[in-house]
Amino acid sequence: MKVGYKATAGAALLAMALTACGGGAADKPKAASSEAAKEAAAQLPSSTINPVAYEQVADGGTVTLATSSWQANWNYNQVNGTHDNTDQVIEPLMPSMGIADDKADVNNHPDYVTEWNMELKDGVQVVTYKLHEKATWSDGTPITYKDLQAQWKALNGSNKKYQVTSTDGYDRVKSVEKGATDKDVVVTFEKNYPDWKGMFSPLYPASTNSDPEAFNKGWVGKIPVTAGPFKVEKLDETTKTVTLVRDDNWWGRKAKLDKVLFRAIEDGATMNAFANGEIDAFEIPANASDLKRAKEVPNVDIRKAAAPNWRHFTVNGSAELLKDKSVRQAVAMGINRETIAASDLKDMDWPIQTLGNHLYMNTHKGYVDNSGEVGKYNPEKAKQLLEAAGWKQEGEYRKKDGKEFAIRFTYPASLAVSKQEGELTQAMLKEIGVKVNVEPVPDDKFFDDYVIPGNFDIVPFSWLGTPFPNGALPQIYKTPESAENYGSNFPRVGTPELDTLIEQAAGEMDPQKAIDLGNQADKLIWDLVHTIPMYQRPSIYAAKKNLANYGAFGYADPKDWTAVGFTK
Repeated sequence: MKVGYKATAGAALLAMALTACGGGAADKPKAASSEAAKEAAAQLPSSTINPVAYEQVADGGTVTLATSSWQANWNYNQVNGTHDNTDQVIEPLMPSMGIADDKADVNNHPDYVTEWNMELKDGVQVVTYKLHEKATWSDGTPITYKDLQAQWKALNGSNKKYQVTSTDGYDRVKSVEKGATDKDVVVTFEKNYPDWKGMFSPLYPASTNSDPEAFNKGWVGKIPVTAGPFKVEKLDETTKTVTLVRDDNWWGRKAKLDKVLFRAIEDGATMNAFANGEIDAFEIPANASDLKRAKEVPNVDIRKAAAPNWRHFTVNGSAELLKDKSVRQAVAMGINRETIAASDLKDMDWPIQTLGNHLYMNTHKGYVDNSGEVGKYNPEKAKQLLEAAGWKQEGEYRKKDGKEFAIRFTYPASLAVSKQEGELTQAMLKEIGVKVNVEPVPDDKFFDDYVIPGNFDIVPFSWLGTPFPNGALPQIYKTPESAENYGSNFPRVGTPELDTLIEQAAGEMDPQKAIDLGNQADKLIWDLVHTIPMYQRPSIYAAKKNLANYGAFGYADPKDWTAVGFTK
């Protein structure tokens, strides 16, 4: 399946440099009460994209958009490619079996799958797909059952040479076979999988999925094969620009735009690029200054929506000083999440509410605040836990066996909000005797050189969700098989009890029971201090007023690129 969460560094920015203070929130904007903020969040639109009928969109033109950094690997299913920047570029290029609307309902994508069906035959789940007769890869190869079969084999975890981000769904499949024709696909499950509609999205070709070397490296610095309304004209690493052009061999309705350009722009410079007319739309980070400036740009439209995206701190449970769960709990209790949420979201026209769940957003029907004692700011309890773990206060900071308790807060250098979060955390944890070194690193190295290889103690970024929140469980929270095979479990921690709940939730076909199991798992994730949620991330876009069918999509998939363009 398309993995439930996309890692993105450019999640939230804060231009103003607030003075780092102690953990108290007295001089910070206050978070609203849980009920008041939830009520405000419920009033947010589900999507805002300036919807315009296809016939009313002008033919031709070029839209230029921004990504937060340049990507080396364009295979979204490979561990180094699962990034929002990759996803943005491949959406107009690659097949997807399903497409979600802003209510999080998922249907078959008619340009690729004309019919799909799921049945339980004597308790065995069987899904059938009828692929579009004209669906063809850009190299002239028809899209057939062989492509789905190869993706299943690549992503099911049986061959460890494939460096996959997630095996979710694929590891529950028994077989992928040809039906009546090459365009008919029969997927038989060994274990039930309720989120089957998210599988094979994006779909990559058998030509690269059939070989581990091609899977891992065949998309580095290139996009060799496509199958969408657009194709790649040029990947220019020097200017960090991807140029897409209309593909005349596309079998669906003709794309309105002539070209789509994606430019990698450091987040701190994106607002200037928009104000100068260099780009046509961009997502406004948690930066009140940028929001204010964007509103002043002539002919601008501010588009916002409630989305399944959230800001958090990932805590490295495999790091030397953080292996002890009680120590991680002390660190969590020493961080005032309300202060961070309130400072990040100040003047953003967004409900300020801390997030108490790793799976379900404040606006989701399954939301329950499971944060418990670990999620509460409690420096006194934090001190007690550290004392019990043998970390004694000696001067400003704690020591154990002569070693100072000093951890790194690593963040992308251009992100002002991340720097601010680090400085606030530094001041808060100093109160409990923990030293925090705030460490800026190059934006385009943040994931590849720090987060993915585990070269950090605490890192801030956002998870971007899909209509399948339980898909995050095995991808992010299941106990890693090994130090080399950990999926997206960047903290590299887990427990047998949590794994059992994850397995149950992943196979539960009853939606309410699946939510109940997800919340049971979430309580254990909080206790483990795997990740510290901060808040549901704003989805706010600035766009030219005449840009149609693009903006804050919310839960919807931005997959109908044929209708994106400018009004007549």
